[in-house]
Amino acid sequence: MTSKVGIIGYPINHSISPVFQQAAFNHYGLDIRYQIWKINPDYLKQAVAELRQPHVLGFNVTVPYKELIMAELDEITQEAADIGAVNTVINQKGNLVGHNTDGRGFIRGLREEGNFEPRGKTALVIGAGGSAKAVSHHLLENRLSHLIIANRTTERAQNLRAALRSLGHKNIHLVSLTENDLKPILTSNSPPDLIVNCTSIGMVGGPAPTQTIIEPHLIPHSSLICDLVYNPLITPLLRSSKDSGARILTGLPMLIYQGALAFNLWSNHEPPIEIMFDAAKKALE
Repeated sequence: MTSKVGIIGYPINHSISPVFQQAAFNHYGLDIRYQIWKINPDYLKQAVAELRQPHVLGFNVTVPYKELIMAELDEITQEAADIGAVNTVINQKGNLVGHNTDGRGFIRGLREEGNFEPRGKTALVIGAGGSAKAVSHHLLENRLSHLIIANRTTERAQNLRAALRSLGHKNIHLVSLTENDLKPILTSNSPPDLIVNCTSIGMVGGPAPTQTIIEPHLIPHSSLICDLVYNPLITPLLRSSKDSGARILTGLPMLIYQGALAFNLWSNHEPPIEIMFDAAKKALE
């Protein structure tokens, strides 16, 4: 029987994971099919129960389930527990094990594609969901000097800071997403070295595909601006950032590198990175 893996989320039509993951499976001639599984939040528990079937090797998890999925799993790796979110699940004979490959994928992309070393730097992370948790944790693990978290909901930002502090991380500050709070940070003589959008603002099929999370006149030209949204490849935020003279990093490197780690967990094969990148780029053309 053909084995299956997939991605669960809601909305999910923007995902190109099936394209580059299938290219990787095909490269090795593996009888595995990667699918999109759009799951309404009311049916998450039922859907996860069905994904325990033997022919399902596992699945990826995207918004809004990276945190909610944890309650439905049998085991969670220490890394995923520390982050407080899961983006990859492995099915081990009906036993579902949650992993998180987002943070390691982000750091690899940041270094290899963004030519950015976190050590001693300052970063502004926008958002407080599953992706923001992984990004924040791994930036601090890689000796980031100061982290600023900006989120619309104060409580979620406070919870993220508390979780990071419980792991021994320090120098974490909170601000709201209002211009009054962001302007002094972004227009200072020492703006953040790195700004990362971890929200779905600007995403195709999302709630605000044409909007930008930071007003163009506030974008510091000395910062590296990274948007985890990868569809479209150049989001409204990245377009404004490029016009302002700032360096940009698309969400594609993180997507591929986190996906490569997941591919290895499912198949035990070395991920064909170039093939995965090529397939993803073609899908976004």
